[in-house]
Amino acid sequence: MDFTFTPDQQLIRDSARTLFEKACPTSLVRAHMDDPRAAEALWKHLRDWTALGAGPLVDLCIFLEESGAALAPGPFYATTALFAPLLKALEHPLLERVASGDVTGTVGLAGKSGDWVVNADPVKTFIPEAERVDWVALVVPGPAVVLRERPPSRYVETVDTSRRLGEVEVGDASRAIALGDEALRAVLETAIVALAAEMLGTARWLFETTLAYAKVRVQFGKPIGSFQAVQHKLANMRLALERAWSAVYYAAMTIDAGDADRQRATHVAKAAAGEAAKLCAKDGIQIHGGIGYTWEHDLHLYIRRAYASEFLLGGSDWHHDRLAELIL
Repeated sequence: MDFTFTPDQQLIRDSARTLFEKACPTSLVRAHMDDPRAAEALWKHLRDWTALGAGPLVDLCIFLEESGAALAPGPFYATTALFAPLLKALEHPLLERVASGDVTGTVGLAGKSGDWVVNADPVKTFIPEAERVDWVALVVPGPAVVLRERPPSRYVETVDTSRRLGEVEVGDASRAIALGDEALRAVLETAIVALAAEMLGTARWLFETTLAYAKVRVQFGKPIGSFQAVQHKLANMRLALERAWSAVYYAAMTIDAGDADRQRATHVAKAAAGEAAKLCAKDGIQIHGGIGYTWEHDLHLYIRRAYASEFLLGGSDWHHDRLAELIL
């Protein structure tokens, strides 16, 4: 399989990288902690890219990888990777307005347990950006979808302040729109792989920042990157990152091609991205030492996103269990 990006995909990557470097500094991410409205300036740029949610998943993953490297707050992931694929599966006319950047949305599926599986709980929780979007799609048994416009929501506090989660009541489900089991599975596969791609960007930042620090931090008269123990940690971080990158883009390609291997590949991608993000976070802060624990350093922002994203849409252990079920 050829993983080489096409010229158009390279342009997406380069354009996204430039956009986030200019429009999403960590000062914006920190401002978003205190006031979510701080992300509105960034959304004015990102709304021009929401059409990626209705196109090939590989293209969306390329953009989201750069989004994860910048910890971009706001409704872009929820709108393009969750809401748009669901609308596409429903053949809903609202999809056109989402693709044009005029409407934002998200999806609620998890109940009290936090597992993203169909359930009859009256309140859906861990819904990305529930308080900031125009529409919330709530999945109920059937499966079916209840669409609510700007419903009341309650903020759910997590370790990650750059992605706000919320709870929303299902309410009246009498007019729910039917959605087949296979269609729902396809929507979740897209969302999971897209999230894994975003995690790649976060893990990449953790690795590259740690590598750069190891080259300049001097101890015992030598850069700490010259010590073999530190080199081993950096090598393991890079190996985990490369493995996850291949797994994520392979999964995206299988989904775009409608390949029979897409379900297995989705679980592998999320598990690999989760393991890479956790390893880069753990060893990254160890190599940074005391400076990594300070509030002023950006490392904690990325560690928060890495661990929160690991558990969103199922952690590595959960996806390994699903993979085992498929194999056995």
